[in-house]
Amino acid sequence: MAAGVPDPQSRFGHSVKGLLTEKVNACGTDVIALTKQVLKGSRSSELLGQAARNMVLQEDAILHSEDSLRKMAIITTHLQYHVELSSNLQDQLKHLLK
Repeated sequence: MAAGVPDPQSRFGHSVKGLLTEKVNACGTDVIALTKQVLKGSRSSELLGQAARNMVLQEDAILHSEDSLRKMAIITTHLQYHVELSSNLQDQLKHLLK
């Protein structure tokens, strides 16, 4: 072979090394992208879990509020009954004192 001219086997070796380097770099980039997606997915799962816990807490607060409103409605009805009864008793007392 002439000096300075690489033989075909040497050129093939450099070509394969170049392709291999490109593939390794592409795989490295893909692994980094995949890792980022997994981390995003993990964070999304954490956020969804926290949102679900917050929703359960809110649901409990709403149920407690509904229960309190029902009790207040009953108390209001009883108070109205007592006001009406006391008004009737007051009228009867006025009638007796005449």
